[in-house]
This record gives sequence, structure tokens and C-alpha cells, in this order.
Amino acid sequence: MMTWRIIAIVLLAATAVTSAQSQGRYVRLAPIPQANEEWDSAVVNGKLYLFGGNPVAQGGKQGAPPGNVFEYDPAADRWTAKKPMPQPAHHNGVVGFNGKIYVFGGGVQRQAGGPTQFPIDNSWEYDPAADTWKALAPMPVRRLAAAAVESGGKIFVMGGVAQYPGMENQPLAGEEPHRVLDLNHMYDPATNTWQAKQTMPTARNHMFVGAVNGKVYVIGGRVGSMSVATGSTTDLVEEYDIAADRWGAVKLRMPTPRDGGVVGVYQNRVFVAGGQSITGINNSVSRALEAYDPATNTWTAYPFLPQARHGQGGGVIGNRFHVISGHLTAAFSGGEPLNVPTHDAFEFPR
Repeated sequence: MMTWRIIAIVLLAATAVTSAQSQGRYVRLAPIPQANEEWDSAVVNGKLYLFGGNPVAQGGKQGAPPGNVFEYDPAADRWTAKKPMPQPAHHNGVVGFNGKIYVFGGGVQRQAGGPTQFPIDNSWEYDPAADTWKALAPMPVRRLAAAAVESGGKIFVMGGVAQYPGMENQPLAGEEPHRVLDLNHMYDPATNTWQAKQTMPTARNHMFVGAVNGKVYVIGGRVGSMSVATGSTTDLVEEYDIAADRWGAVKLRMPTPRDGGVVGVYQNRVFVAGGQSITGINNSVSRALEAYDPATNTWTAYPFLPQARHGQGGGVIGNRFHVISGHLTAAFSGGEPLNVPTHDAFEFPR
């Protein structure tokens, strides 16, 4: 009897993820002019914007975050360099809304050649039409590797990592004490104000977030530490009800646990592409493209990405989910040569 129960459980788990191998195809598009990793991205006005980048330390010295901004025009299949970030940072929270792009926090370098893991509380509004930047009210807390998402005209900045009080002059690193945050702050672009909301059930960073029908879905990410080597990748999926300011029951776990990839929303489903994971027996980047459907609490597996990588940028424009640049191995191994300019897009059938 016990054997049959085990078999039944295995079969039930096997049906939790459906396959969509025949739906859609990949197309190769114009490569980004500068290969990098830890891109942050947003889509506004039918164009895709990538921000930041994070150089790999070489020879004991760390390069400065470049603070690059690139615009992709899908109609022309062309990239254009735009005005750089006012304060170059990496691991920013980035989201588009009402024709503007909002950039929150991130990590900066305080001295040449030194560490770049000093979190900041800066908030910026980027106007793509004018190619200008405007400073906004700072976040209530300094943080990097947080996620930003917009719904109903409000922006939610969730999770991330920060220093403990009294340790602000110490950079964040996997071997140094630091906080993984459960914080959930709402920014109102209309009033330029912040408000604390119900904290996340699971403190995490480097996660994927998407908003569907007034609810936010927080997927995967890293717990325990900011470092991919000392933290743990999670497969948890949690739902936040914005109107009720309440977190619901844990949803069906993501099929491929990972962090540090790229997310997009298409037809009320949250798509997760690429990413990385390190365990005691595994050091890998992912080719997985999977979609979570909140309406049915199910996952669907799509054809694998042409190239496994983490730290990509991207997003959904029309019926294409763009996946751009990134690093070919986990945890920076291989250095700058393993950053790629590749630009693939999964094209959904119309």
C-alpha cells in the first residue's frame, strides 16, 4: 500500500508542470553593443531599456559599475546608447510606468578598485523621450538586489539585501554579516512618497516578480545570503494581494529553482527565463523558460533558451519575450570573457 501511495505522489508531481514545446519559437536579434551581466531592465512605449551592468573583479581589483543605459527599438532591431545613470550602480530595482522608468537602490563603488557592494537608497526617474534623469524621494532603506514591480499606478520594491545598523561602512559580501530583507515598500509616483506595506513571508533577494490582476507574484530567488555561493536558491512562489495588503497561501513551487534571471508578463502569465543555482553538488546556469499561470496555479515549460546564462536583461514587447546578454557561468567564474552580447527572443504565436 505504501508503495502505491509513493507512486501516486510521484505521478501527481509529474503532472504539475505541463509542456508547451510546440508553442512559439526563438529568433536571434541584434546583439547589445556592450556585453555585461546583472542588467536591470524595463519596457516602456514599445521599447526595451537596459540599465547598469556589473564588472567582474580581476587581479584583486574591482572595476567600477559602468552605469550604462541602452535602448532597444524592435521596429528597427537597433540598439542606441542613452544618457548614463547619474549614480552608476548594479543590482538595481527597475520598473516602467506611464512612459517613465523608475530605478531604485543598487550597489556602488566608493573608491577606485575597491568593492562595489555598498547599497544605496537613491531613487531616480528616467524619461526616455527626453533622455533625462530626475532624483526622487529616497527609499526608506538602503538595499541592493531588490525587485520592483508596478500595479495600479503604484510601485512596490521588495526584498533585497542591506547592512546591519552600525555596519554601513562595510561592503556587503557573502562572508560578511548582512541582512536579507523581507521589506515591502510602496512608492507612489503621483506624490513622490513611500509607504511601508505588509512584509514578505520569505526574506529573499535576486528573485523574480510579476503583477497580474492586482496581485504580485514573488518567485524563486536567493535566501540566507546575497552570495550565490553561500546563499540558497529557493523555488517558493508567494502571492501578495495589493488591495488587501496581505500575503496569501504559498503557490505551486517553480519547477526549476533559480535566481538572477529575467522575468516578463504575457497574457496574465509570469514567465521566468535563465538564472543560476549553486548547491553542494551543482554549479549551473539555466536554459529554462517556464511560465506561472495564477488563474490555474500551474506551471508550463517552454522550449529551452538557446543559451544558458544569468544576469540577463529583457522583457516582453508585443508577442516576444526578449532575453539579452548575461554571463555564461554561475558566480562570475570565467571573468569578463564569459559575458555575452547575445539577444534572443521567444516569439509567442499570435
